[in-house]
Amino acid sequence: MIEAKYIKRDLIFKEAGGTSRGTLYTKPSWFIQLRNEHGKIGIGECSLIPGLSIDDLPSLDDKIKDVCLHINDYIHTYRETLKAFPALQTAIETALLGMGNANAFEIYKSDFTVGIESIVINGLIWMGDAETMLQRIDEKLKQGFTCLKLKVGAIDFDQELSLLSHIRNKYSSEQLELRVDANGAFEPADALNKLNALAEFQLHSIEQPIKAGQINKMKELCRTSPIPIALDEELIEIHSVEDKVKLLDEIRPQYIILKPSLLGGFVAADEWIEVAERNKVKWWATSALESNVGLNAIAQWTYTKNNPLRQGLGTGQVFTNNISSPLILKGEQLYYDSSQKWDSPFE
Repeated sequence: MIEAKYIKRDLIFKEAGGTSRGTLYTKPSWFIQLRNEHGKIGIGECSLIPGLSIDDLPSLDDKIKDVCLHINDYIHTYRETLKAFPALQTAIETALLGMGNANAFEIYKSDFTVGIESIVINGLIWMGDAETMLQRIDEKLKQGFTCLKLKVGAIDFDQELSLLSHIRNKYSSEQLELRVDANGAFEPADALNKLNALAEFQLHSIEQPIKAGQINKMKELCRTSPIPIALDEELIEIHSVEDKVKLLDEIRPQYIILKPSLLGGFVAADEWIEVAERNKVKWWATSALESNVGLNAIAQWTYTKNNPLRQGLGTGQVFTNNISSPLILKGEQLYYDSSQKWDSPFE
């Protein structure tokens, strides 16, 4: 028999996080702890991004309560019965994996979890006014990052072009890889014009230039854009392998972005990888504003995939009240220092 309990924590941003969907000051996470009859514990995080996560419902707290009350049923059925709650699926999957390993936070044992190897990540630049963004970029470069991801689509487009021009005048594409993420901010009618304007700055890729669900328009953009396109929000709520195959066959993107908390966990993300690689679509993994608990699980899973691209796993540093963990950043390398202790969200 397994017992379950949960606790909610609002994570507080060190600096307001600007996206094209608005500014974030806090975000909620629920932590679920499972304990088996031998006393082994696993902990998973149900992390929401307000306005994006489909779990972002008034009924979520009641659903988590119900899951914890009937956990011995849900551990066998959650992949099917909780499809409307992908972050909750991820929490249960993570907790089950941790409960079955040496300790609650060892999700996928590897050379990463024993501190031998690292994961190379990109730096994330939140939206802000041009001066603030330039300051953040300079800080990231001083820290040793050679790949930065910038959010675009929230401030004036000409200002964004000016910012990118300033960056490229200082740093060539050989010195600095630039990725941009529009979060669906461009209107379909002028998206290609904007992509053509952005192409001048030798960008690695652009994530989700237009809102998800516009299949024919996105397909056309992927065919005609001078910048490689990465699907992100487009993958949310696509559950069956058949539908995953259909989406990638229709749109034919250059990249997909895998955020397990938005997709239903690691088994679901593995399905996307299999379909993508069969279609010669490249991918990388990204955390979705999880605390260190969720980030740890995603990082451990990501390492096992041997993906050569820089991963989007740096968001654990953005909160003032994060959970202390062995995850450490040295330049652009994410390490797991197993000599460091975890704080449990339940203590």
